[in-house]
Amino acid sequence: MIEKENHVLVIFPHPDDEAFGVSGTIASYINQGTPLTYACLTLGEMGRNLGMPAFATRETLPNIRRVELQKAAEAMGITDLRMVGLRDKTLEFEDNDKMTQLVSDLIVELDPSLVISFYPDYAVHPDHEATARAVVRALERIEPARRPKFHAVAFANNTEEELGKPDVVHNITKVQEQKLNAMRAHISQTARMLEMLDEGIQANDPEALKWITTESFYNYIWDDYQKN
Repeated sequence: MIEKENHVLVIFPHPDDEAFGVSGTIASYINQGTPLTYACLTLGEMGRNLGMPAFATRETLPNIRRVELQKAAEAMGITDLRMVGLRDKTLEFEDNDKMTQLVSDLIVELDPSLVISFYPDYAVHPDHEATARAVVRALERIEPARRPKFHAVAFANNTEEELGKPDVVHNITKVQEQKLNAMRAHISQTARMLEMLDEGIQANDPEALKWITTESFYNYIWDDYQKN
C-alpha cells in the first residue's frame, strides 16, 4: 500500500525520466486522489534517439518530445505538468543558486509532503546529478521538522553496494498498464527498449517483470551530503 500524502512533487530533468522509474508510483498516487505535480526541467531536445525507424530530426525533436511528455502525463493521470524550459545537457552548467531557487519556489508554492527525484552521486547522467543536487540544496534550507520526505531514485552500478537495499518499494502491479502507456508515449526514445521489455515479459524474465511490478526508492541520508 502506498502511503497517503498531502501533495507529491516530482522533479526530473528529461521527458521519459518519470516513465522509466516512477510512472507506476505517480499513477498510484493520482489514482488514490493525491494531488501531484511533475516539474520536467528540459524537453530532452538533445536525446540521442530519433525514433526507430527515424521519424524525427534535430529540428523537430523538441516539439515531438513536448507532445510525448504531454501524452505520458495523460497516461499517468497528471494534470499539473510544469515544463520548466531549461536546456537539455546543460544543467550541470546552470548557476547553483538559480537551480536551488527554482526548486525552492515549487516547494513554497505547493507545500508537498513528499518530493521525488534522483539521488545525488547515484543517478549517472550529468543532468540527473545537477537536478538531484538542486533538490537536496532546496530541501536543506527547510528545518528538519518541516522538511518534506524525499524519495530518491538511484541506479548507478554501485548503488546497493554503498546504499544497501532500497528503503521504499512500491508494488505497482495494479497500474502496470499505465506505466507501459507512459513509456509508450515517449516512443521517439523508447521503441527498442519497449521491444526488449515485451520480449522479456513474454519469456517471464524476472528483470523484465520487475519493471512492471515494483518501483524502488531510497530515503536520502542528509548527514552524508557535502555542500558544493
